[in-house]
Amino acid sequence: MENDSIDHFPYITQLPDDCLYFIFRRLDSNLDRESFGLTCRRCLHIQNSSRRSLHFQCAFTQRSIASLSQSSTEITSFHLHRLLNRFQQLQSLSLSGCTDLPDSGLSLLAHCGSYLQSLHLDCCFGITDHGLFFVASGCTSLTNLSLYRCNVTDIGLETLSKSCFGLKDVNLSYCGLISDHGIRALSQKCPQLRAVKVSHCKNVNGIGFLGCQTLTNLEAESCKLEPEGIMGIVSGGGLEYLSVSNLIWCIQGDGLLSIGAGYAANLRVLNFRLCRTTGDETIVAISKGCPLLEEWNLALCHEIRVSGWESIGLNCQNLKRLHVNRCRNLCDQGLQALRDGCKRLSILYFTRCRLVSSTAIEIFKCLRSDVKIIEQEIMCIAPDWAF
Repeated sequence: MENDSIDHFPYITQLPDDCLYFIFRRLDSNLDRESFGLTCRRCLHIQNSSRRSLHFQCAFTQRSIASLSQSSTEITSFHLHRLLNRFQQLQSLSLSGCTDLPDSGLSLLAHCGSYLQSLHLDCCFGITDHGLFFVASGCTSLTNLSLYRCNVTDIGLETLSKSCFGLKDVNLSYCGLISDHGIRALSQKCPQLRAVKVSHCKNVNGIGFLGCQTLTNLEAESCKLEPEGIMGIVSGGGLEYLSVSNLIWCIQGDGLLSIGAGYAANLRVLNFRLCRTTGDETIVAISKGCPLLEEWNLALCHEIRVSGWESIGLNCQNLKRLHVNRCRNLCDQGLQALRDGCKRLSILYFTRCRLVSSTAIEIFKCLRSDVKIIEQEIMCIAPDWAF
């Protein structure tokens, strides 16, 4: 009797797949999940088909050339193909830091990338337009794509725009071969495009964004933006975060004036750091035309004088964080204007403003005890930025 009861005891492998999937999803640790997959081939299949993300050891989050000197596992096309064959329902894949990976390494995505929503190829120097052809062919559900420092051109961006209609967040920083032609393809054919990074793309002047109503976040630092390009960037009317820092050598005088012309009324975060030639006319227009501004970085903007600071104090009533580090023409009168205005200001990033006296600073601290003065530079952060 005892042996008979043992024979009829149900083994876990006799459970239907739905139950096994349910059990697998309840496992908390990676070790438990790996142990589950080693039980038998059926459990291994359950583990493989449940895998949703894959990040290699060589993947890195701090995207800088220095991080490439760190020891990492070399990922070849052979390794990648074996893993993609094993995990065919991936939604997120990061190959960032696979510096020697060739275009052929992405070829399997043309056949098994239909579930992929997020793909990071940061510093994959071997990836070109040919590799993007494989991505476009199979990854039609893609919403998040990072091509930081990849050797892609406008042709690759056009190829993507014809298949990956759901793209929302795209990082093209340091892609020096792209231009507004490729940007226009994305902005016109990807109806959900919302966040784009084109920093250090020397051939992008901004006109490619003309009429993109879905665009909310844009980083275009150290780009050769033209006045008509700035107008194109804000023309869609939905922009909430804009970083155009370090344009001293690109845009002269009041080329940023169109930001305050009414199209950017939804702006909440604006980064003008190192825009040394931006003057009072631009500042006055923006302070009046962007009433929702909550953070404004004006560090090293040397041409802003009393009338500019007075306009900020008078009109920027939603401003919470203001960066004025090393502004040469911020004086006691300008600081007083900020003190008497900007009623919602909570943080002032302030250091090395040589025309501001210690007395003016102490008066500011006394009368605006609600404002925290931070003597260091901190960069603006985009709200809900995907990368």
